[in-house]
Amino acid sequence: MQTPRASPHGTLGALLGLITVSVIAGILVTAMAAPVIAVTGTAATSTIGIFENLPDYIKPDALSQTSSVYGKNQDGSEVLLASFFEQNRQSVGWNDISQYVKDALVSTEDPRFYEHGGVDVQSTTRALMGNFISGGIESGASTISQQYVKNILVQRAEAIADPEQEKAAYADATAQTFDRKLKEMKLSIGLEKEYSKDDILLGYLNISLFGGRIYGIQAAAEYYFGVSAKDLTLPQAASLIATVNEPERLRIDLDQQHIDDNKARRDLDVLASMLKQHTITQQQHDDAVATPVEPHITPPSTGCQTAVDGAGFFCDYVKKIIEQDPLFGDTPEAREHALNTGGYQIHTTLDMNLQKSADDTVKYYMPYTDDDLDLGSVMVTVEPGTGRVVAMAQNKNFSESSDAPADATSVNYSTDQNYGGSTGFQTGSTYKLFTLVNWLQTGHSLGDIVNGSNGQKFDKSKFRNCDGNDYGTYAPQNDAGEAGGRNDVLTQFEESVNNAFIVMSEQLDACDIRNVAESLGVHRADGDPLKDNVAAVLGTNEIAPLTMAAAFAGVINHGMFCTPIAIDGIVDSSGAGVEVPKSNCTQAIDPKVAVAASYAMRGVVESSAGTASYGNPGDGIDHGGKTGTTDNEESLWLVGGTTKLVTASWAGNVSGHVSLRNTTIDGPGSGGVSGGKSRVYMWHDFYVNTADAYGGDDFATPDQNLRVGQSAAVPDVSGLSLGGAQAKLSDAGFNGVDGGQVPSDRPAGQVASTNPPAGSGLVKGSDVSVQTSDGSLTSVPNVIGKPISAALAALSGWHVAQTTSAVPNCVPNTVIAESPSDGVASPASTVVTLTLCAAG
Repeated sequence: MQTPRASPHGTLGALLGLITVSVIAGILVTAMAAPVIAVTGTAATSTIGIFENLPDYIKPDALSQTSSVYGKNQDGSEVLLASFFEQNRQSVGWNDISQYVKDALVSTEDPRFYEHGGVDVQSTTRALMGNFISGGIESGASTISQQYVKNILVQRAEAIADPEQEKAAYADATAQTFDRKLKEMKLSIGLEKEYSKDDILLGYLNISLFGGRIYGIQAAAEYYFGVSAKDLTLPQAASLIATVNEPERLRIDLDQQHIDDNKARRDLDVLASMLKQHTITQQQHDDAVATPVEPHITPPSTGCQTAVDGAGFFCDYVKKIIEQDPLFGDTPEAREHALNTGGYQIHTTLDMNLQKSADDTVKYYMPYTDDDLDLGSVMVTVEPGTGRVVAMAQNKNFSESSDAPADATSVNYSTDQNYGGSTGFQTGSTYKLFTLVNWLQTGHSLGDIVNGSNGQKFDKSKFRNCDGNDYGTYAPQNDAGEAGGRNDVLTQFEESVNNAFIVMSEQLDACDIRNVAESLGVHRADGDPLKDNVAAVLGTNEIAPLTMAAAFAGVINHGMFCTPIAIDGIVDSSGAGVEVPKSNCTQAIDPKVAVAASYAMRGVVESSAGTASYGNPGDGIDHGGKTGTTDNEESLWLVGGTTKLVTASWAGNVSGHVSLRNTTIDGPGSGGVSGGKSRVYMWHDFYVNTADAYGGDDFATPDQNLRVGQSAAVPDVSGLSLGGAQAKLSDAGFNGVDGGQVPSDRPAGQVASTNPPAGSGLVKGSDVSVQTSDGSLTSVPNVIGKPISAALAALSGWHVAQTTSAVPNCVPNTVIAESPSDGVASPASTVVTLTLCAAG
């Protein structure tokens, strides 16, 4: 088939273009190359100065670079968790690139690179002649400097947020026109006046596309061959330089055809050019040609799903912090762009030793899925005094895929809805800590006696809350049916007796309890205000485990609460520090109150009656915490730890209403344990196996006024009715208990005695037994000295026995002795013995 001839108009246009570009190229070279002449012996001096008033310099922009997130090992070394990028690039320095790469690029793309001043007129003219003959632009003869300029312009276009503007700028930067070529020449010459040859070569190698989203020689070396750019061999370097000519056609990560095409260009163009330019020997050339292209594809750690040791959820938490905090940009788009292009090195708070232990522990006890319920479980650990989140594990794999398998999710159960999609979980009795703190703040103590008995009914109108009084009756039950009874607050907290804390809250203000929680950073995971109704004391608010861990850490840290943080520091691609969110530490509660509350938490774990006693590590380090169980055992908690590390261990229904206490959980390693105990077992193993190696200080003993209940004297209530006695005892701070009837000379129904008796010292809130008279006793009449007839009359109704005794000078038949002769006794059951004076 005959090739069509170019039209006269096309030929004329090409000829005019050839003449124009050739002339302007010469002018540009001569006018702009001073003090470096672009090509010796070219151009006329009369053209100097023609372009001096036109823009002729382009400054390379900061390149879009990969941001990376790191956790830390105990020895200080770091572990890459994930990378984020629009362009996978890691800019490197001159000495970090193999000389083979530099020689291959210059030999192949621009052999006279170190001789010209930005434009190679000889090559340009040759290319233009070819374009004239073909009637179009088939060859650009661009120098490395020109290609660098083009890449800069392309990068600028791709950084534009507006899609239409980005499209137009990209088209302008890549247009196959003489105008674009002239602009490129002019900017290239200006570039070479400002930067050294080595700087331009380095910039080109860092900016160039190597296929897909792989940019820059370092990322290309790591992705295609699994090595750093400085360690590339000659065959590897030649393959990568072969790629930049046609990145998509010659990339070596797709199929054998691409590898074959790459090898052909590597051998015939790159290695041949290097041999021709004497940058390699014949032997090196032959050996390299004989070496097959053998890619070792090493995908970048793209996104949090690649994080090791279950750290994907923590990684995503860090990502969302950056995406939402104004420190990283004024708009969501700006913050996302900064993360994906800023080359951030993000050094997080994550301790990989603790993270691995937490992840292993959760997944030992908890399966990824369960046939009986939608099971979720987490362990999240906070460092008291700093707020640093050092571990965050979950019984799932992290995945952002819309079709993720059942064992994976993007929902982070540890965090708030805005930072992971979870709306939190009811906290159960862990929330009692805040009532305890308020109890201690208001002049009460751990030794105070309160009634935790089951079966109590409470009048809601007697409770004070922020929205006014409620109405009706509230009749909660103690978890697992504990009898409760009257006991000191410390014991009630250790045993987690619900009704005791309802009794306590009735004496407090629900607003104050809520304020205690909020001062320790507690908030609902969905962002709504905390509920403060009667039931809220028992943990009906849905709260994130991270929030609870941080709050408990604040109490254990002598009341100094520190907001959680996940980032220790960030440096950008230039090595400059980037401002990060800091922990805000405040003295939320009085240190003495915090010591007393921590002392109570220690009892929960270390007391034999404590609800978490079977989780006590028993290794000589003090531990404190609080368990929590929600209605129907749908969520189970243990929050607590040491003075060094505080952990929230949670297991429960992500959705649904299955009782964990009545379910056996078949964890991958546990072989099946009671769902009700799993959260405690996890917490125990985490501390015994790992966390306690970080140490812990002793929990202090509270001041006596916070530890011992206030005492008072039992008032005298004798002679009162039972109701009157109970009211008087209540006013004195005691609880009058009906002790039944006792024989007494008081009228029936009047108080005859109390136990302990009036005047005794007793802790307020204690029971006082009140005994009422049955009216069965009367005073024994004293009949000594009376004649027997008068005595018997006085003792009418009594059982009387008589005896005689010879006593000198006594009156016969008179009473000389009586037993009993005074006091009280029952006529029906008492025998009064009279001794009479014997006659003579």
